Amino acid sequence: MGREQVSYTVEQLVALNPYNPDILPDLENHVNEQVSSQTYSLDANLCLLRLYQFEPEKMSSQIVARILIKALMAMPAPDFSLCLFLIPERVQMEEPFKSLIVLSHYLETGRFRQFWEEAAKSRHLLEVVPGFEQAIQAYAVHVLSLTYQRVPRAVLAEAINIEGLSLDKFLEHQVANSGWALEKGQGKGQLILIPQNEFNHPELKKNAAESIPLEHITRIFPILG
Repeated sequence: MGREQVSYTVEQLVALNPYNPDILPDLENHVNEQVSSQTYSLDANLCLLRLYQFEPEKMSSQIVARILIKALMAMPAPDFSLCLFLIPERVQMEEPFKSLIVLSHYLETGRFRQFWEEAAKSRHLLEVVPGFEQAIQAYAVHVLSLTYQRVPRAVLAEAINIEGLSLDKFLEHQVANSGWALEKGQGKGQLILIPQNEFNHPELKKNAAESIPLEHITRIFPILG
């Protein structure tokens, strides 16, 4: 109950006093609350970063780093870029922000092996935020599902940074809950079948376009005219 009240109060503060520096402590506490409760409030975080622009001497590097980590966890949403836009360039060149920007670049370009290698160097920073690894794994699966109909086991293992029995359990879960299937075969050469969608199977998108009722098309022509 108390947790819900804090969230409600912060939302009210952001709506009524978005440029009032007096709400800085409340917004900073809310960032820590998001970390501990595994919740997320982009609007409140953006409001805090804007206030830091007006009160740079009050900026907490720890709080900003946590905001950026939570934004990374929201991918493929563009939250990280929105947050970064409110952080001065000179600050971006400092650690830990410099490392977080590198991690963001690897995720945006689908270079998951490099991402996990770099993330291992910042483990002390990332482990503070519960659910980070799982959120990035979910994003990696999302990217693979847009690209592949059949994913080699080795490619999946590299993308989500899981191997062996842990990967077997992950696959069991996906087969049971997400419609995945496994082709016969063992080891790294095994293929995982991902359900078709309009991105990994363009024919579905084409078929969807072809199925538009004629009356919908005839309504468009007068508008275009």
